Amino acid sequence: MKQELNKDFIIWLSHKKGEDAKMLDFRLKSFEAFQKLENPHFGPKLDLDFTKINYYKSDMDKVTDKWENVNTDIKNTFASLGVISAEENYLDGVSNQYESEVVYHKNKTSKDIIFMSTDEALKKYPELFYKYFNNLVKYDENKYTALNGALWSGGSFIYIPPHTTLDRPLQSYFRINSESLGQFERTIIIVDDYSNLEYIEGCTATSYSTSSLHAGVVEIYVGKHASCRYSTIQNWSTDVYNLVTKRAIVDDDGRMEWIDGNIGSSVTMKYPSCILKGDNSRGNSLSIAYAKKGQSLDAGAKMIHLGKNTKSNIISKSIAENGGVSNYRGMVKITKNSLGSEAKVKCDTLILDNISCSNTYPTNVVENDTSTLEHEATISKVSEEKLHYLMSKGLTEDRAKELLVMGFIADFKKELPMEYAVELNRLIKD
Repeated sequence: MKQELNKDFIIWLSHKKGEDAKMLDFRLKSFEAFQKLENPHFGPKLDLDFTKINYYKSDMDKVTDKWENVNTDIKNTFASLGVISAEENYLDGVSNQYESEVVYHKNKTSKDIIFMSTDEALKKYPELFYKYFNNLVKYDENKYTALNGALWSGGSFIYIPPHTTLDRPLQSYFRINSESLGQFERTIIIVDDYSNLEYIEGCTATSYSTSSLHAGVVEIYVGKHASCRYSTIQNWSTDVYNLVTKRAIVDDDGRMEWIDGNIGSSVTMKYPSCILKGDNSRGNSLSIAYAKKGQSLDAGAKMIHLGKNTKSNIISKSIAENGGVSNYRGMVKITKNSLGSEAKVKCDTLILDNISCSNTYPTNVVENDTSTLEHEATISKVSEEKLHYLMSKGLTEDRAKELLVMGFIADFKKELPMEYAVELNRLIKD
């Protein structure tokens, strides 16, 4: 079918997926909102031609749990990315999305959890699905949550029952391999009371001369005394617009951690958020954004304190080189009833030359006098003296810069699983 973005295409997509009338209605409402909403009035310029994007592509008819059943070209792509070896060595479950659909999924743990594609969860667990879908991130929040609502496909649905701890992480990997593709996965994670989850996400794309769009939505629910760690390394190619909304809500004594690495893409707008609803809940965000030539990375975090004695910590590291723009944009709000709460924000910037830039756009609000909020910002520029000193020890200029960058992001790297830390090293060297 010709992929002109209109009502007929939305209906075709929903029917192709075999969805119920409720989801079709949701998609059409989302499309109406998308048509009315404007681009954000902040951050990088978004110069997208929506008439040139392919909004759905699938190279397999159904998901499989056997690599031998996966199309050879797709399998070889994931093998070259190290995804297959990672599954074999240290994961309790994997979900791999290629273009618009999950093509390979395997749950390796014997524990009683739900881990499947979001499309499959809609069919198998509709009551549970609709309880959480579009509850935390509303379809009409912005132009790209609306577009995701209209076109969502793939993503992961995870439910961890009470008193359950997985021995190893779960992982999803998203790959765009076609020119001018739009990828709109929807991920929903529920970590019930007294349970724990570590989830890892990887993202890559093949480079083309025309723009692609990644507009994902993530909704995470962390129960009482539960914890979730969500680690991402995105290395989209520099023709991808990466416009993502990620949000978690945390109950009493719960803990949410975002570990967020942004290396690739042409433009990124991404601000992982925690709503600290429960008393004594915790929210942490540790992120890096490394912008090089032709890249504008607008990233950060948001922490909303609602419960009493809540704590949040944001550490953001921005690196800019060769004309890149790497910004921190974030918000911390401690509400009137969130008594005895604490928040800390630390923004560190490293600029590697005279043609790059990095900016900080914080919004910090404290609405009661029993809470505290600290914000610290540092800016460092690699001086000729530092480079000359390192080069006098026999290092090339590139190697000297690499050492400085590695030292700058050491705190971030140690929070990653070993395989991802190794991958991060490779990406930065490249």
